[in-house]
Amino acid sequence: MYPLTIGLVIENRDLMEQTQACLAGLPFRVIVEHQDIGDLSTFLDRLERMRPDVVLVDISGWKEPLEGLVASIKGATGDPMIIALNVSAEADAILSSLRAGINEYLYPPLEEPLRRALEKRSAERSRRRDAGKNGSGKAFAFFSAKGGCGATTLACHVAAELGRQTQKVLLADLDLDAGMVGFITKTKTVYSILDAVNNLHRLDIHYWKALVSNGVPGVEIVSAPLALASKQQPKDEQIRHVLAFARPHYDWTVVDLGRSLSRMALVALEEIDEACLVTTLEVPALHQAKQIIQTLLDGGFGKNRIRLILNRSPKRLDITPGELEKMLGVPIFSMIPNDYAELYETYAEGRMLARGSELGKTIAKLATKLANLEEEKGPKKRFGLFG
Repeated sequence: MYPLTIGLVIENRDLMEQTQACLAGLPFRVIVEHQDIGDLSTFLDRLERMRPDVVLVDISGWKEPLEGLVASIKGATGDPMIIALNVSAEADAILSSLRAGINEYLYPPLEEPLRRALEKRSAERSRRRDAGKNGSGKAFAFFSAKGGCGATTLACHVAAELGRQTQKVLLADLDLDAGMVGFITKTKTVYSILDAVNNLHRLDIHYWKALVSNGVPGVEIVSAPLALASKQQPKDEQIRHVLAFARPHYDWTVVDLGRSLSRMALVALEEIDEACLVTTLEVPALHQAKQIIQTLLDGGFGKNRIRLILNRSPKRLDITPGELEKMLGVPIFSMIPNDYAELYETYAEGRMLARGSELGKTIAKLATKLANLEEEKGPKKRFGLFG
């Protein structure tokens, strides 16, 4: 059974007692417990730090629209299962919960329906974890042939697109020299990947959830240290340990390795399914790309696992894609157009790239191709009353 973590905000004493009686017989852990739903900001702060899998909310005394409450919870903790608890089964309350995006609406007696709901969620998470181990979920690493090729930008937006289309995504910043993932995604955490590295002895899912944060819906982010050029360089086995631990908990893992092919990048690639090497048409970048590809091939990294991405591609190339592929030794996986003005405006306004922009559409197609997902033909409903 998948070890769910639970967050509670329950004021009604009877609802709390019934909830506790149910949880006492289940192998799940309450990591956030709050009684005053009127003090919502404190509860949301705790949710953001701990990020439970399931949030149980007592709505019996809630007077505001539920849409705002649901949006606040999802904004703090990503995509948890939200279970509304109430003292009665009023049709209007059930309907408003459905419209707001509540996953389950429960009323007394709670023990049996709450147990079924939690066990169902646990089984869903177990299936997704097992599917990831069996190859349906993958780990991608993005790195630039040289500085300034745009690997971090692509990694962040690919992760955001996967988070929009699928269930659970990890974006990990292993660029300890200049980590920019936090800046692009606007994540708020003060913790970093080094906190996981330095606490391997206590690294479990509960500790991990205290480290990750969310600046992008559907994506959990573990950042690089805030200080530039980290003085600490993790040992090889520490990097392997952290990545091997994190991967099974996500459908997709996206890792930013920074620029070129460092020792740490080589170690990280041992836990990665596909290496996304980002280059531009600049001669130094192409030279570095060729050297990196040869190093990977010589080290036994299969050609079929290298995804060459040509970034800032002009509309008219002075060299054909075939000539580039022959020169570099691997096929071009994707060509991303140059749209400096759009990116400049995006970052100046402190937001992510608009998915509807031409550049956004191209990156969305890259994410779909990497993950081998079908392109969406229309809007997709992600939440329902019962799951």
